[in-house]
Amino acid sequence: MTKFSSIYIGSFLIFISILSFINIIYSNYFDIFFNIETYVYTFAISFILGSLLFYLNRKSIKKITLYEKIFTVLLGYFLFPLIISIPYYFSIQNISLLNSYFEAISGFTSTGFTIFDNIKQLDESLILWRSTSQWIGGIYFLFSILLLIDIFDKNLKKSFTEYLSFNYNEIFKQSLKIIIIYKLLTILIFIIFKILNLRTFDAFNLSLSIISSGGFLPVNRIDYLFDSDISKIFLSFTMILSFFSLFLTYNLIFYNKKKINFLSEDLNLLIYLLVIIFFSFVFLNTSNNFPSILVAISSSISNIGISFSDTPSNLIFMFFIMVIIGGSFFSTSSGIRVIKILSLIKFSINNLLSHTKPNQIYSNKVTLINENTEKSDINKYFFSIIIFIISLFILTLLLTLSEINFEQSFKLSILTIMNTVNSSMFELSNFDFYNLSLFTKVYLIIFMIIGRVELLTILILFKKFLFKN
Repeated sequence: MTKFSSIYIGSFLIFISILSFINIIYSNYFDIFFNIETYVYTFAISFILGSLLFYLNRKSIKKITLYEKIFTVLLGYFLFPLIISIPYYFSIQNISLLNSYFEAISGFTSTGFTIFDNIKQLDESLILWRSTSQWIGGIYFLFSILLLIDIFDKNLKKSFTEYLSFNYNEIFKQSLKIIIIYKLLTILIFIIFKILNLRTFDAFNLSLSIISSGGFLPVNRIDYLFDSDISKIFLSFTMILSFFSLFLTYNLIFYNKKKINFLSEDLNLLIYLLVIIFFSFVFLNTSNNFPSILVAISSSISNIGISFSDTPSNLIFMFFIMVIIGGSFFSTSSGIRVIKILSLIKFSINNLLSHTKPNQIYSNKVTLINENTEKSDINKYFFSIIIFIISLFILTLLLTLSEINFEQSFKLSILTIMNTVNSSMFELSNFDFYNLSLFTKVYLIIFMIIGRVELLTILILFKKFLFKN
């Protein structure tokens, strides 16, 4: 392991130790002593291991390759949930290590699949631990995008930095901005929920989950927390925050004409969102339950997946399409991404027009401003969609062979790869993850990680091992 990888992994291990220490304080304050030793174990293991990784490799930091960066990110997705699973394994009777790891992976990847049927049977410290696992998973995902910035196109880099070549100072600057903005948005969501008169515990856990595009809830049904139309509208707004770029608020505050590129993707996302909302309000509001539909739309485009019981079941296809498309490149949402879909559509139209009218010149505009897409970037977008289709086919086949009917296998595969919880709007809310076979859980674990890592990285790894040139 290189010095850079050691520092990267060690930093997040210490971060996990801080969160476990918060749980220790919480358990002490509210006299929840039954499971407090499990957080002490987690704190000790993560802090000692993180500190060792900082000091064991004393070699100077050398420039690491893209492959080393990818392996570092993947290592974190397998290692950190192993630490996070400790409280589950030692706090709950008759729970296997695999089930504990499955719950931890689901939280850390912000997917939201759970082995627990009744959340109220868990003590509050464990509910808080589930939410914090999603929160740190969201930060890790954003940092991973920053670490793997070289695989993205120039337009993405321009959306949050003026520099196309990152040095360590620029990485540190952007990392600090991520932490500050991420925390501030979490606090904003918490304040909104408190204004809605939610219990402090529920508001805090929900704010941790929503900012990370996670699906874990502090209660069994969200209907109990948001019963009025106005509360549902505010809930929709909070979920939209994880749909747009993390830097949107920052770029709006410090806006100037030279940095118009920073807002280009979010402008496209806004148009996409407004079109969906207008169409839904005009044509789909047949039962006068538009606030519930708005929550489902916001939840789908941000890949959170939570919904209300009165969400129309006939819109399930539309919700799945929005889940697959996803949100911004630099948000905690998953999906193929809106900008990729727009780029491929425009590229296809331009090529068709160039054949029908060869004397005309067409430029491939990606955004609302004057930015062009290079052919290599179009190839990246195309391969990402191909990898998604292949992953969807493989996981559906594996789940079908595990004696899950095809319809459920197909739906569950989409939600797994897109890291979206199996709520009632997808007609999978009663799916039993606890009694799945060992191999089925392993399949889901692997594909939850594949979904959280940029799909293009999978192609890069295949290229390294399968092709010499």
